[in-house]
Parts: sequence; C-alpha cells; structure tokens
Amino acid sequence: MRRFAPVIAIAMLLSACGSDVSGDQAEASGEYAIDAETGETRMTIETENGSSTVRSGENVPVELPEGFSIYPGAAVINNTNFKDAETYGSMLVMETQDSPEDVAAFYRKQAEDVGIPIEFEMDSEGAQILGGKDGTGRTITLNATPEAGATMAQLLVGFDPAMAGD
Repeated sequence: MRRFAPVIAIAMLLSACGSDVSGDQAEASGEYAIDAETGETRMTIETENGSSTVRSGENVPVELPEGFSIYPGAAVINNTNFKDAETYGSMLVMETQDSPEDVAAFYRKQAEDVGIPIEFEMDSEGAQILGGKDGTGRTITLNATPEAGATMAQLLVGFDPAMAGD
C-alpha cells in the first residue's frame, strides 16, 4: 500500500486542485517523472490558467504552511507537496508510537492556533478524524488510525499561495 500512496495522493490532489470548466475543455500539457533511485514522483501540468506542480515521495522535503509541523517523533512515510495558482500545501503520511487521540489533539491545537476552526471530528473504532476550514480557504484534514501497535496519520493542509511567504 505504501508504494501506491503517492499515486493515490496525486490523483486526490489533482482532483481537489481542479478548476471549474464549462463549455469547451481547456488544453493541458504536462510532465510526469519517477526518479528510479529515490522513487520520488514529480508532475507538472500546464493549462491556459497556469501551472500545477506535485512532488511526492518518502524523501521529499516537507513544506508545511506556517504554524504546522511534523508530529514530534513521527517517522515520515511519504510527503506530497502541491501548488497551483489557488492552493498550496502538503499531505504527510506519518507513523508514531503515540495514540491517535494524542496526534489529533496536537493538530487540533495547531489548526486553532492559526485560526482554522475544527468543523468536524469523529472517533471511529479508535481512529481519529478531524477537519476544518477558515474564511480564507485554509484547510486541514487529519486521519489518525491505530495500526499494528502504532498510529498511522495522514495530514492534509492547504493554503492560498499568497500565504506561503515565498
């Protein structure tokens, strides 16, 4: 499953970052590459509305928006950074020995500290799921699941590129 995570992530990110198209479909071109040594996946799509980039892999540098960090002591299993004209962010898959409740509490606090209200929370057989969005479009989604004596956490955060501080 870990091997397919980047492909699944890219498909999810591209669908989330899509724009509304009516009438004639816009022309698009792009590049897709997998680094044979590292397994890193890179994708760029160019349209008349601009470009979208996705970079995914175990060793891709983590670029979380200001106010967010890797869960303390967690191992990053996969990281996906994405950016287009309207959204930038990251999707991290991490593993930790801490409980899903501890992971959820950590990211709930980070979201609230940057002004993103948590709009939904769910405890499903030990898995902790939460998500929120603020008025500027900043988003967070977390799924922390107990798995074989550890917690697997998937964190997705997205912001307006103007807030990236580039």
